[in-house]
Amino acid sequence: MQEALDLDGFEQVARDAVAAFPAPFAALARDVALRVADWPPDDILREMEMDDPLELTGLYDGVPLTEKSVWDQPAGPDVVWLFRQPILAEWRDRGDVALEQLIAHVTVHEYAHHFGWSDDDIATIDRWWE
Repeated sequence: MQEALDLDGFEQVARDAVAAFPAPFAALARDVALRVADWPPDDILREMEMDDPLELTGLYDGVPLTEKSVWDQPAGPDVVWLFRQPILAEWRDRGDVALEQLIAHVTVHEYAHHFGWSDDDIATIDRWWE
């Protein structure tokens, strides 16, 4: 089995995935902060009413582009979060995908929310989980 990456390795794989976005999406992704943490913060889990931190591999925290208004006053940048330990757990459980592919998949999924896509929209296009 492949060796697990540290936080810096996760971030590099995610940044490489974002750098590979086609031009229109790459430009839209520039204003989104990317954060990689071992675990989802407790406040995020509480807000999402989740008890098991392993259920959350990534999160888009912001206002999707399709809902932004010039009248909105942002409190901070939109953020895509990746959670290393839950991603590693899924990778080990699946056993059928390279870790880098899974990290890139979660990254693309969360940025898709920034672009205004719902989980249903993403599932229609992305057959990853079938």
